[in-house]
Amino acid sequence: MAETGILIYGANGYTGELVARQAKQRGLAPVLAGRGAAVEPLARQLGFESRVFPLSDPSALDRGLSGIALVLHCAGPFSRTSRPMADACLRTGAHYADITGEASVFETLAARDAEAKARGVMLLPGAGMDVMPSDCLAAHLKRRLPTAKRLVLAFTSTAGISRGTAATMIENLPKAGLVRRGGRLVRVPLAWRSRNVDFGRGPLPCATIPWGDVSTAFHSTGIPDIEVYTPMRRGQLLGLRLLRPFVALLGTAPVQAFLKRRVRARAAGPGEMARSQGIALFWGEVEDDAGRRAAARQLTPEGYTLTALASVAVAEKVLVGHAPAGFQTPSRAYGPDFILELPGCSREDL
Repeated sequence: MAETGILIYGANGYTGELVARQAKQRGLAPVLAGRGAAVEPLARQLGFESRVFPLSDPSALDRGLSGIALVLHCAGPFSRTSRPMADACLRTGAHYADITGEASVFETLAARDAEAKARGVMLLPGAGMDVMPSDCLAAHLKRRLPTAKRLVLAFTSTAGISRGTAATMIENLPKAGLVRRGGRLVRVPLAWRSRNVDFGRGPLPCATIPWGDVSTAFHSTGIPDIEVYTPMRRGQLLGLRLLRPFVALLGTAPVQAFLKRRVRARAAGPGEMARSQGIALFWGEVEDDAGRRAAARQLTPEGYTLTALASVAVAEKVLVGHAPAGFQTPSRAYGPDFILELPGCSREDL
């Protein structure tokens, strides 16, 4: 084990700053870090230590993690940044948590379970909106129906998305859709399936998306067939299906650059009023081979507020010694009811 400090890497980003401010509110004193000096003004404002080091230099990374017990990794896209940070945590003995929702990151870190256990290090990706609440919901449904073989999850949030989230979604567009079948991850077309979901305010048309739960919910529950949905207007659904023949084109450098330029022109993320008034809604259902079903809904604060609350709650648990070694999902580490420990969160069995 390293020592006793928390380091928030990427604290100058939209979500990283929210995490840092939540840590301050909870009376913690994390080190704020990032790839450049942009992190230093926020650290001075909050009265925290700052460190600047790149992810590309292993020696600098190891020095940057000196005295650190837990890294809250908030600098995406995590498909590029999680590996060097996880490598450094395994070398130095610091626990690792991040706020990714990328299935490829979850699977990569899951494959390092034995290595992490041997080093006494916890690897816990998805400690925010992606995927803590839905992971807890999946584990709760499995608890209600232990024989479940099929899991369907859906979510919606009212406050919009940040530039970083949008950029990650753009990078993942060429990979199309993703579900789990027979315990294996399977690529499917964009908006592969659609259905109506009632989040508690009437049914909404939804379509499948390649969300991280197709990875994490399997590790948490063992359920072999998993799909994740989110609401889509008819025009959005049609547009995605029309794009199916051009998926490869979406991954080309000119198209990616054009889409990311449009993202950079937008606001960094939802404003304070949108966050304070926003909510996120979750729905899930499991079914077994005998046709038995169980369903539930969850209500939480909007996604970025929830990410700050959840990731700092993970940090607090690590500080009191609750950090099981190896690859973990939120519900595996802290139980299906972890979500209910956070303010503004509730669950309803249907």
